[in-house]
Amino acid sequence: MSAASPPLTRGVLLRVFLRSLFLQASWNPQGMQNLGLAYAIYPALERLYPDKQALEAAVRRHLVFFNTHPYVAAAIVGGVLYHEQRIARGEEPPDRVVAFKAALMGPLAALGDGFFWLSLKPATGAVCAALVPLLEAWAAVVFLFLYNLVHLTLRARLYLLGLALGDRLVEAVARANLPTRGAKLRAVAAACAGGLAAWLAVSFGKSAGGRFAPLLSAGCLALGVVSYLLVARRVPNYVVLYLAAGLACVAGAFL
Repeated sequence: MSAASPPLTRGVLLRVFLRSLFLQASWNPQGMQNLGLAYAIYPALERLYPDKQALEAAVRRHLVFFNTHPYVAAAIVGGVLYHEQRIARGEEPPDRVVAFKAALMGPLAALGDGFFWLSLKPATGAVCAALVPLLEAWAAVVFLFLYNLVHLTLRARLYLLGLALGDRLVEAVARANLPTRGAKLRAVAAACAGGLAAWLAVSFGKSAGGRFAPLLSAGCLALGVVSYLLVARRVPNYVVLYLAAGLACVAGAFL
């Protein structure tokens, strides 16, 4: 391919990013996300390879098996464009982009699952659930706004990193330290869930005429904290069960 290959315009890059949001729309058992990836990057390939045979070859190399986390896939989509531009200029062989995808889709899938599914979604859900007494049904709207604000911002950021850095995006993603941030989000989720549980216990207890409902709530929260500390110190689980049974006996005596 000629070194005078046309550059990718902002309009084309934006089209690729928007198309990548539909990565799983054509999910299939054989290639999984391969059709979605080919659809996403097609506007860029069409511009980079004016020759019909070269365009067909470029599309075919992206119809092999591809599967990763749909959000973090934005980094791979950006990286694919980085490599395809180099391939179109004759600076590297086509095998390079295939190897790039194969090397990253597994690790990035694990990273995305841990951060988005196991951390961000539960944390946002717990925060908004805790806001239900205040916002009622509007808490669901707040959930959608907060979750997608973080999700789309990170998705766009990862796309730009892949586009600018190619293989070096691994270092940039590592510096983002998503596992540590995910752990903090899970702590927020636990705190909000505990606060909501306390509110529910007090509310239901008062409705049922229980004078000691606030004390029971405080005991539940204290038990949760103590249980966390004991489990972290590898204390046997039966100790935690005995503590919970003791709290239940005390609650039964006063309520």
